[in-house]
Amino acid sequence: MVKLYRQVMDLFVILVYDVNTKRVGKVLKRSRKYLNWVQNSVLEGEITDVNFQKLKTELHKIINTEEDSCLFYIFRTTKYSSRESLGIKKGGEGVVI
Repeated sequence: MVKLYRQVMDLFVILVYDVNTKRVGKVLKRSRKYLNWVQNSVLEGEITDVNFQKLKTELHKIINTEEDSCLFYIFRTTKYSSRESLGIKKGGEGVVI
């Protein structure tokens, strides 16, 4: 008997959000369960497809789609990418693309 396994693929995601101040804390707290905070309203990190779907579902329950926005930049690989920064460093240093 041959068993087929669905390959779990990690994505690299950058989340940028602009939400009402009433919801900023909730969005940040929920997003930090899955990604690393790197700047005000910016998180990034590797995440599985399943957890990415969970994150989007959880954020959708928090935000008001009439006035808030969340942008996801999704990369299948970070092989050809890099990140540079100028000025003070904010957030975590754990992940560098």
